[in-house]
Amino acid sequence: MAADRNSEVPVTVIEDDMCRVGMKPVWGFGNQLFTYASAGSISFRDEPSGVPCPGAQVHEVKWATDMHNDYTRKLVNESHNIFMSLQQSHQPDTDGPGSSTKPHLLKVSRHYRSVIKACIMDLQNDTLESTMDEVQKNYYENQIQLLDMIELIWSLCEILFIDSAPGGMVLLQLLDWLKWHFTEGDKLAASVMRDEHPSDHDQYWPAVYCYLLQGRVEETRKLLSAHSQHNTETFRCIDELLRKMPIFKYFTGQSLAEFDLRWRHWQDECESRLDEQFFITDTNLELVCRILCGQMDAFKELQGFCEPWYHMLISMQFYQNPTVKVFELQHYAQESIDVCAGNALLAPLDSILLAALEFDIHQVIKESSTHLSNWWFVAHLTDLLHHCGQLELQKLNFGSNLREYLLLDYASSLMSHSSLWQIGADYFDHCPEFGRHYLQNYLEHIPLETEKKALKVYNACEKRGMHEQVISICKVMSMTALRNKRLGTALTWCLKCKDVSLATYLSQKFLDEYSEHGSFIDLDLIDNLGSTMLLSNRLTFLGKYREFHRLYEEGEFHEAARLLLSLLTAKLAHRKFWLTLLTDALPLLEADEVIFNSQQTYELMHCLTEIRLALKLDEKSGKKVAKSEEQDTSKLDIMKLALARNLARADILEGSIIS
Repeated sequence: MAADRNSEVPVTVIEDDMCRVGMKPVWGFGNQLFTYASAGSISFRDEPSGVPCPGAQVHEVKWATDMHNDYTRKLVNESHNIFMSLQQSHQPDTDGPGSSTKPHLLKVSRHYRSVIKACIMDLQNDTLESTMDEVQKNYYENQIQLLDMIELIWSLCEILFIDSAPGGMVLLQLLDWLKWHFTEGDKLAASVMRDEHPSDHDQYWPAVYCYLLQGRVEETRKLLSAHSQHNTETFRCIDELLRKMPIFKYFTGQSLAEFDLRWRHWQDECESRLDEQFFITDTNLELVCRILCGQMDAFKELQGFCEPWYHMLISMQFYQNPTVKVFELQHYAQESIDVCAGNALLAPLDSILLAALEFDIHQVIKESSTHLSNWWFVAHLTDLLHHCGQLELQKLNFGSNLREYLLLDYASSLMSHSSLWQIGADYFDHCPEFGRHYLQNYLEHIPLETEKKALKVYNACEKRGMHEQVISICKVMSMTALRNKRLGTALTWCLKCKDVSLATYLSQKFLDEYSEHGSFIDLDLIDNLGSTMLLSNRLTFLGKYREFHRLYEEGEFHEAARLLLSLLTAKLAHRKFWLTLLTDALPLLEADEVIFNSQQTYELMHCLTEIRLALKLDEKSGKKVAKSEEQDTSKLDIMKLALARNLARADILEGSIIS
């Protein structure tokens, strides 16, 4: 919430004895800082032994996290949708500032305010109904006060900069502004009208004054008609003056000069009744008439009913100068401030509203950035005013403009949240100068705790063409899955980044797993590799080898034999896997039907010879012959016999066909 000018800056206390001598900070993620005791205050070394040092603590400090709680998530999400819709309807490449139509921009502004009001109502309802402790309740009451303040400032800026009336006549709009933000009169009137005798209620006349000072003439008349003496001449006279009060409205065909003449004539009549001491018997009605006459003493007397100063400003102008122009209000502001106890009691909110009345948009943004605890308001208001053509965006010292600077800060405050970072990413997309650089830096440092979150970060990077970040995420997730012995997940992430060397390594892991257990894992993944199997030779072999097993299981023996032979002759597999392939051919060689013809059998024999030569080379090189290699030699002898028998069967079959 906004702080008073003279209040101290909030201090965060870190309760750690080790930090008394000094602390050192390290930037965290987003609006986050990690602090720890400086070297001078530590009498031990933190060795990488795995044993924690007693007393060593790292403290996390966060700020600008008002938008991170459950109650303001609705504000963040809904305003994000409005922001994105505005950017899409206003393309900076083709349109200039202010090119969107005024009705559309006004609709956007009101949509923003409606979301703020909805958030306030949710907070109020939950605060009243819940059984939260006093500290938490105070926090949410402060949040309500902050949002009320934001809505008050926004609605005034909307009147002054977006929905300004022709000729600058905004007094009626400002009266509506008072009506919606100062509801004490409605509460008093409701309480009074519930009484059997309203005029006997102790709040009757305060309710009348509240309505009158807000320019709510009809409500004032209705309340006066409930008085027990409403049929007396004095009451009928004041009712007549109120009924005859001229109110200037556009589009009625009345000129400003004509209205001014009618107004002066009406106020002369009010002053005449006052001079004649027509209301001398009733001081309350006399005070009402003095207000209608615009007497300064009357406003001072009713100061308590129209605080703060901007309420007083609008009330005074309504009865003293109803044709005041919007750009003239600043000249009357000081007079209203003096009536309300002067400049000494001005709070930051007053400075913001005063800057708005002076049409100093940059000062409004500066004051709001200084005194409000989050960047939501200034970021969205600045963006909207830019689209309205009310804000010239000159480059700041570091190369960006004010709009982008505020959007960058707001988006940065969202990036440290576990889920709001996705919304922050969209804001970075609309910061043409530095947005992409900021987003790349943040996405690289988002902790990938789960597969689901990693996939979201991956999609965000891929959507924006951030190829380096995509590759980095996939490699990190693939290696994490590999360490956890989840080969299928590791290969899935590898295929996303198309890393050839990693794909080769993982494919070999699948083959090793098959060699060890005699079956494939993650069959669904291998069966659906599709064109991705072409990423590396080893992955191609894995996919085709699995296809051989599938054909064999389905009884497609001839197709399986051709595929197996092509795998052997292409030499896609590692040499130590050749014997496994030959072994897979053994059932086909021993089948009742001749599967391999003589030519295919010769090719298998050639492969068998190469394997034998490789084993002999190993022996000559002095390598110790392992027990498994002795078993391999035995398998080769069996394969040799099976191939010889199959060749004989194939020759007989082929000879009988030729004859």
